[in-house]
Amino acid sequence: QVQLVESGGGLVQAGGSLRLSCAASGLTFSSYAMAWFRQTPRKGKERDFVAGISWNPVSTYYSDSVKGRFTISRDNAENTVYLQMSGLRPEDTAVYYCAAGPGGLSPVEYDDWGQGTQVTVSS
Repeated sequence: QVQLVESGGGLVQAGGSLRLSCAASGLTFSSYAMAWFRQTPRKGKERDFVAGISWNPVSTYYSDSVKGRFTISRDNAENTVYLQMSGLRPEDTAVYYCAAGPGGLSPVEYDDWGQGTQVTVSS
């Protein structure tokens, strides 16, 4: 059974930083692309792509809204993917989810999801 467990969310002031982690089990982690998505109450159940990384950490890609501020990375030996977030803005407030799958920018391209971690940025 695949499990993805996010951690590292919390409350931070605008301009601050957080690092999210997602620990994976029950899958051959190094064979999967990984991604971070986020969901806000304003958008209902819609999950927006934030960042993705290929199975070998050669390719990374970001949404325009976080490019230059967020960095995705992975440690295949530890079965963990990270999202380093800097220069946080109130509009980054959301529940952040990690996902595993073949890769891509759409949630439908990912098979397995974590339970989410709340990030709240105060102004």
